Amino acid sequence: MQIGVAYSEPAQQLWLRIEVPDDATVQTAIEQSGILKKFPAIDLANDTVGIFGKAAELDASLKPGDRIEIYRAITADPATVPRRVIAGEDDE
Repeated sequence: MQIGVAYSEPAQQLWLRIEVPDDATVQTAIEQSGILKKFPAIDLANDTVGIFGKAAELDASLKPGDRIEIYRAITADPATVPRRVIAGEDDE
């Protein structure tokens, strides 16, 4: 069956379409895709993965056409990010 594997970093995004066996899991598909070699920072033990935007376990079964997404940790520190001013908000 054909599925997709997607990963994004600030400077580069990658979406692969690959053929996997009908009994493939999220983890086997990620490993088979070769994306772990292209992005060595991916750590499946700690990074969250999902299928079409919904969190999934590495041992989850796949269906034809599924898109596996590998999510990076958010690295912005709220203390250092400027606060957005919302229209209509009163200044104190």
